[in-house]
Amino acid sequence: MSAITFAAPVAAASFVGLKSNRSNLCPGIRSNAWNKNVVSNGSKTHCSMKTWNPIDNKKFETLSYLPPLSDDSIAKQIDNMLRKGWIPCIEFDKVGTVHRENSQMPGYYDGRYWTLWKLPMFGCVDSSQVLKEIYECKQIYPNTYIRCLAFDNKRHSQSMAFIVHKPATS
Repeated sequence: MSAITFAAPVAAASFVGLKSNRSNLCPGIRSNAWNKNVVSNGSKTHCSMKTWNPIDNKKFETLSYLPPLSDDSIAKQIDNMLRKGWIPCIEFDKVGTVHRENSQMPGYYDGRYWTLWKLPMFGCVDSSQVLKEIYECKQIYPNTYIRCLAFDNKRHSQSMAFIVHKPATS
């Protein structure tokens, strides 16, 4: 095949290089009201937002960025679980995070599974039953992380988890 050369100019948008030939592609952008609402990344911009400090500040499950939950807040979360038909379960662990201690094999992590407190609460209909079990777990294991899980028996999966107790030393 032979190479074909087009002598006629090809019609295109009004751009030269990376800049537009038209001075006003978006009307209203140059207005002061628009400029006040736009965040700039320029050197004159001062941002007062702070980043999360990850050093000695572990975050865990769903609600761990909130302050510690009160018993009333925990009861509301458990009531939400029960309304959805999920099965509450309580687990505890001394470390509370996934870590490597016993092996350096790829894919092996200690702390992946927490210790189950009793059995999952099949047939539970009231959040006070779960709060009672959480209280008992706190009494026996005060220096552990305790979390409440929700299992969905229709999807066969864990649907929710949140920390209900952190040890005093953390």
